[in-house]
Amino acid sequence: MTSYARLIVEILAVIIGAPILGAFLMGVDRKITARMQSRQGPPLLQPFYDLIKLFRKDAIAVNRIQIVYAYLHLAFMVLACVLFVLGQDSLMLLFVLAFSTLSLVMGGMCVRSPYSRIGSQREIIMMVAYEPILILMVVGYYLTNGSFTISDAFHSSKPLIQTLPLLFIAFVMVVAVKWQKSPFDLATSHHAHQEIVKGITIEYSGPYLGVIELAHCYEVALFFVWIGLFGATHWLLGAALAVAAFFMAIVMDNLMARLTTMWMFRFMWTIALGLAMTNILWLYVK
Repeated sequence: MTSYARLIVEILAVIIGAPILGAFLMGVDRKITARMQSRQGPPLLQPFYDLIKLFRKDAIAVNRIQIVYAYLHLAFMVLACVLFVLGQDSLMLLFVLAFSTLSLVMGGMCVRSPYSRIGSQREIIMMVAYEPILILMVVGYYLTNGSFTISDAFHSSKPLIQTLPLLFIAFVMVVAVKWQKSPFDLATSHHAHQEIVKGITIEYSGPYLGVIELAHCYEVALFFVWIGLFGATHWLLGAALAVAAFFMAIVMDNLMARLTTMWMFRFMWTIALGLAMTNILWLYVK
């Protein structure tokens, strides 16, 4: 197989495999959460059933630009997954992820629903809260490997968890934000007891909501694999870190209630950002 053909196969594998992995993880999340609450819970494949049901509904949208932003959100998220698996530049990955989130924000802002706009505003605050931590993590990659390229982490002399332990903890907090887990499910919520249900996606329905949910499947898969990068030189260690972070997020989601937006912002800019900066300073002076 030529290098060009291998590249095409890898890209297709990411496009097909990432949402399957993400939806499966979301199914496991629901099942474990139900058992923690002494419930039977939905089937393990319920996220797949939900996506199929959404795409089979009538296509109704508030306006056309809303549809464009939904597809842009998905396109940038798919591109981010491809860039990560191909081991490309981590800075470019951050830019693509930011464009994906901004597309979702603009989709929520282009309608007149107050709940959608509140969710969009909260999503912007969340971006401001966690983006500095992602940037510092990329800086940590460079200080450790001398390169921003993700693939270089696999050729490091030792796992990243040894040189970036505090950044790993901060990144797990970012993952909880991106996975919409309590206490960070501020922009959108699946729980009816909260004051804002669905939030930023409240004006999406049918296949257009399915597009956003599909993008979220890609996002869950991306960040789950990204956690494993901290043990990249030893795949068993990487898998163990990813599984541990996954269960930690589920436990935290069931133990904690959603808190205020400004509490989340202060927490991320003090505890999480403080851990990240301490790790960077330690690497710089070492």
